[in-house]
This record gives sequence, structure tokens and C-alpha cells, in this order.
Amino acid sequence: MTAHPALDHDWLGACRAAAEGLQAVLRAHPTSIERVVETGETGGGGDKTLVIDAEAEDRVFDELQRLHDAGARFTVISEERGIVDLGSPEILVVVDPIDGSLNAKRGLPHHALSVAVATGATMADVVFGFVYDLGPGEEWRAAIGEGAYLNDRRIDAPPPERRTPDGRLELIAVESADPRWLAKASDDLVAATRRIRAMGSIAVSMCQVAATRVDAMASLARTRAVDAAAAQLIVRESGGEVAFLGAPDGPLSAPLDLQPHHPVVAARTPESLADLQQLPAVC
Repeated sequence: MTAHPALDHDWLGACRAAAEGLQAVLRAHPTSIERVVETGETGGGGDKTLVIDAEAEDRVFDELQRLHDAGARFTVISEERGIVDLGSPEILVVVDPIDGSLNAKRGLPHHALSVAVATGATMADVVFGFVYDLGPGEEWRAAIGEGAYLNDRRIDAPPPERRTPDGRLELIAVESADPRWLAKASDDLVAATRRIRAMGSIAVSMCQVAATRVDAMASLARTRAVDAAAAQLIVRESGGEVAFLGAPDGPLSAPLDLQPHHPVVAARTPESLADLQQLPAVC
């Protein structure tokens, strides 16, 4: 398959360099006491900005600026800086410098750089996705029509989903794990799965579905594009299924902006995806 023209630029090289920069930022702030320091500002996504968030985003923008200097033109939608025009609205670059920043500041392992490149305004338009899980040091990536990769190995034939003898999925990752939302969804989760895991990063949890480390993933609240845009392509390019619940024009019509719009579910099969779409959207 011919590569999409938007992929002519070295997005992968920029993302890998940014990931190296983020690792340096975290090494420079190794303790929880250092990582909880705030800048006093609020990011484009509405959350208070940590110093590590701001420094991580600086590293990402350094690499995006290098691509711009080399001729790439695009608009960035970023967790902290908001919308940044770098020459063209036709290509969108959707960035979360640290998805799972609560994990990062508390010293828990799963927190990730997430970068997606899109040629339109919805999830369906994403043509490149990159997620680097900074805890275990795992790189997940995908390009439209070219498959999904984990640490440079193509995810060709992930294991099938696993079900218990009574038909439930064996393991589902759950995000937006506010105890109130878990309580509201508890009966539906009992009916759907034997066990749940809450990793604290939407991007990381979705990527686990690509390799069937979990059988499915569900967010119990509305999801922002910066958290999910890259990982949803990785799941789809691995042969999995993704739907943004309540998206008006189809399961991948959720917009690429900074607002939380729709819960997201991901699974290995259309049948399991349909089951997860019955979970209550609680926020």
C-alpha cells in the first residue's frame, strides 16, 4: 500500500527524539516531591500544569519545530499549550506529553507520551499514532494501512481474546476509575468480565488491547482526543475494534479537540465491542 502523503515527514523520528527528551525530564525530577510541583498555570485541557508537564511539552515542541523547519506544516492540539498554528490546518498533530501525569508524579509506572497525526477533524482521520510508555520503556506505533508495532516488532497475529467458562471476558482495563463511576458501572462490569485493571493512562490501556494483554478496554467517562487519538489507531491497525460511544456520525467520528466528548471502548472482536457499548457512560 502506498504511504499516505501526510506521512512523508519524519513523525516517527520526531516522536522518538521527544520520548528521549521526556525520559531526561523525568530523570531530572526523580522523586514524587519534585514531580508534584505546579507551574501555577492551567493547560489547554483544563488541568493544572505541573512543571514536569510543561518541560515535557517543551521537549515535544522542540521536535515539532524541527519538522516545521524542515518544511512540514501543521496545527498542534496539545494538552498544555492548546491549539498552536505551525502553518496549516490540513494536518493536525494531537499531543499529550504525559498521559497519566498523576502516575508520573506519584512514581507509578504507566505514563506515556501520546502523539497522533491526522488529515481531518475526527478519530477516523488519524493516519499515524505513537505511544511511548515511559515506565516499562515500551514503544507502540501505527501508520494507516501499515499495521501496528510494539518495540519495532509488528503485531501480526495477537492472541485471541480469552473468556471464562460462563462467557465473560477474562480481563478488561478500565479508565477514568473514579470510585463513584466504578460503583455505577459495577453490575455491568460483573456481567462483562472476570477481572479489571486500572492502569491510570487511557493511551497505555488501549495499547494493551492491541497485543491482547487485556481482552478489552473501557473508559467510564468522556475522553479527550489527546489521550486516545494515537492509541485508537494502534488498536485498529492491530486488527482490533474501537468505538467512541455516542459519537454523532459513527464510532470514529469523535472530534480531535481539547474537550472531553465521548467514552471510548476497545476490543479484539466486533461482538465484544458491542457488549462493551452497553456499559453506562457516567460522566
